[in-house]
Amino acid sequence: MKKCLLILMCLFTFASLTLADIPSESGKIYPSELGKVIKVDYVDLNENSDVAQVKQTAEIKIVKGADKGQIVILDNILTGNPYYDIKLKKGTKVILHVEDTGSGAEYSVEDIHRSGVLLWLSLVFCGLLIYVGRKKGVYSLISIIVTCILIYNFLCPLVLMGVNPVTGTILISIISTAVTMYLVGGFNKKSTSAVIGSTLSLIFAGLLSFAAVKAASLNGFSNENTMFLYSAHPELDFISIVISTMMLATLGAVMDVAMSIASTVNEIFSIDNTKTVKELFISGMNVGRDIIGTMANTLILVYLGGSLPLLLLSSNIDIQKFINLNQVVTEISSAIIGSCAIVICVPLTAIVAAHLVSKVGVSPENALQQDLSNINEN
Repeated sequence: MKKCLLILMCLFTFASLTLADIPSESGKIYPSELGKVIKVDYVDLNENSDVAQVKQTAEIKIVKGADKGQIVILDNILTGNPYYDIKLKKGTKVILHVEDTGSGAEYSVEDIHRSGVLLWLSLVFCGLLIYVGRKKGVYSLISIIVTCILIYNFLCPLVLMGVNPVTGTILISIISTAVTMYLVGGFNKKSTSAVIGSTLSLIFAGLLSFAAVKAASLNGFSNENTMFLYSAHPELDFISIVISTMMLATLGAVMDVAMSIASTVNEIFSIDNTKTVKELFISGMNVGRDIIGTMANTLILVYLGGSLPLLLLSSNIDIQKFINLNQVVTEISSAIIGSCAIVICVPLTAIVAAHLVSKVGVSPENALQQDLSNINEN
């Protein structure tokens, strides 16, 4: 069965990669090249200006791209604003934006090259996951890769083509959940229970998100990224996008809770297959109550950690104004909705797992153990 799942994963991955190749209506994507700073000179621009500005004249060698080996000299203005400034020094690798002016290529410094850090961090994560998780760690890694591919190469192109973001998110989430649960937990009713529990909880999160967005009159524009997206694609439904964002942010924690509850119920029944549906449900709920506190707290802390600058800004703003800001309400709503989804996931998964697992016939091993127990009692 796992071979069948891997084949389906390959088909979905191929379909998503094909979909990602569909040309965008937004036009041409400008190329970039990798360069390395050889020399930097500074020029003070404060003489004729009240604003503190410094110009860096950088000599940059292109180390990767169509013009590899070419040396260009570019000006880089430092305004004193750390959000916009790109500070160059000798040896720094930079991303160069290239634009064809008709008379030749024109270069500008786009940003510092940072993907190398992401590479070694990813290698550390993969190494730890495989070393600790062994075979299941490999399956987890596969599911992560598939999920990322489906979101970037399947969901994003569909949304840009006009498909409702919520519909696309539900589809991607179901596929991602099924891949993760069946690869890690195997093809059994335990994994099926976790998939059903996760899906129902995700739908609940979507309905709650829709109600919160409508009730709070959220417009979907909670940060600069949405403003940039609006500039490129004003035709998109940004309210649906913010609902989809809330759902995706909830999915990981919900899957974790669902698998924990389903595994617990399955393990209890494997030890004592005389347990009734009600007893299995109660056992799942008892474990779920312990999980709720830590998982909900974890989700809240994730949002608070990501919004720390925003929280620090609250000291300079009237609390009534601050708590009603579109961005603040969006972040708080996301955290609360995610926590609600975790809480509702416990009883949903527990009842589904109790019904599905209890319908499994007694295995030969359990039957033998039961017979031996009866012999010893007699």
